Amino acid sequence: MSLRTTTSAPVQVTSVTQRFADSPGPTPAQLLEFVRRTAADADLVSALPLDPEGRTWVRFEGPGGSEAWLIGWPPGTGTGWHDHGESIGAFTTATGELTENALAVRLPTKGWRSLELVGGVDRRRTLPRGASRAFGHHHVHEVLNESRTEHAVSVHAYYPPLPLMRRFSRTGSVLRLEEVEKPEDWQ
Repeated sequence: MSLRTTTSAPVQVTSVTQRFADSPGPTPAQLLEFVRRTAADADLVSALPLDPEGRTWVRFEGPGGSEAWLIGWPPGTGTGWHDHGESIGAFTTATGELTENALAVRLPTKGWRSLELVGGVDRRRTLPRGASRAFGHHHVHEVLNESRTEHAVSVHAYYPPLPLMRRFSRTGSVLRLEEVEKPEDWQ
């Protein structure tokens, strides 16, 4: 394993995998197809109000009980390090360019507050207009609009609908769990 636990504290995480066990739902490939098709809808993408300073978003229904988000990214904005609970997902850049920094390692789902990452786990992708990304359970990443002048817009889909998001801070090789957000925190 590419992680070392440096401190430990219990974290409550509800297993959405168990909750949706009777419903197979869409696959990452199906979510990817959906976000690509949705991003190609120029009228929908251009209807998103863009704020010059903060991200904007609209939530809507995705395929097979998933949820989808259309997100506007002003220059210089990003998500910070986070995961999507136990949801799978996909996203595509509809306009502009985004950067994804991700960890190529599976984090423990509970029982830790701080982890030391071992070298070789960082992955960086540039996602220009039309580029897409699908991911499975336990994906940890941050998404950024590193442009100094251009907005970006992206489409995201998750299944099951996001039960929570864990937010992390990172200093060098140390990743710390900072907070656990629930849907009422961002809707």
